[in-house]
Amino acid sequence: MTNESALYVGRVMHQRLRPARHRLRYRIFTLLFDLDELPALDARLRLFSLNRFNLFSLHERDHGAGDGTNLREHVERQLRAASMPTGGAIRLLAMPRILGHVFNPLSVYFCHRRDGSLQAILYEVNNTFGERHGYLVAVDATEPGEPIRQRCAKQFHVSPFLGLQMDYDFRVEPPRADRAALSLGINASDGAGTVLVASLDAQRRPLDDAALLGAWLAHPLLTLKVVGAIRWEALRLWLKRVPLHPRPALPASPVTIVNRREP
Repeated sequence: MTNESALYVGRVMHQRLRPARHRLRYRIFTLLFDLDELPALDARLRLFSLNRFNLFSLHERDHGAGDGTNLREHVERQLRAASMPTGGAIRLLAMPRILGHVFNPLSVYFCHRRDGSLQAILYEVNNTFGERHGYLVAVDATEPGEPIRQRCAKQFHVSPFLGLQMDYDFRVEPPRADRAALSLGINASDGAGTVLVASLDAQRRPLDDAALLGAWLAHPLLTLKVVGAIRWEALRLWLKRVPLHPRPALPASPVTIVNRREP
């Protein structure tokens, strides 16, 4: 029986502070996958499949390199590039495919050492142009405890209403089997201060067929809700005449490494 993978039910909030203010909030569910548990989940759950069609599924080509590469191999390649150890648990927080459809604005990998301690978080960002970029940020071992606070410079175009000259500040209370709550907050700031605040607050549920069926009945059109919320937000910003930023070239590397460790 797996016990690290889980279902999380909660709310997403986006609040734009300037040059025009507005707020968007909606209910959501997401799954936490321990990557080593994926074959067991595929075998145990009737409503979930790995790399195959089902009511719920995880397709590895929807993440990482986008070519179906094993996700553990993909993440450990990034850890080695950052001179970090491999072999520990890796847990992915992401929305699954629902009847074959998915869009994850943000997927998060929690990368642990072999002793179980959290050493890094990989934030994987998708935009509506079909592009993807990751930020691998080391967890500061000199500041134990939670919430975890991290910072990195924005490198990847997400919205035409936000430029690249920004920083991300992350505040994370990571998922744990012994704790019900999960919290992820992101502030996007420029030289004049905070522009956008986003958050996910969710509660842990066991990952079984009954919970999956209940989540689907409560949110049967989750993918459409997420995409629709993004487009509705864009329409509101356009109507408020928020300036548009041109789409820049992609970063040279698919993953930005922050706080690179020496071997």
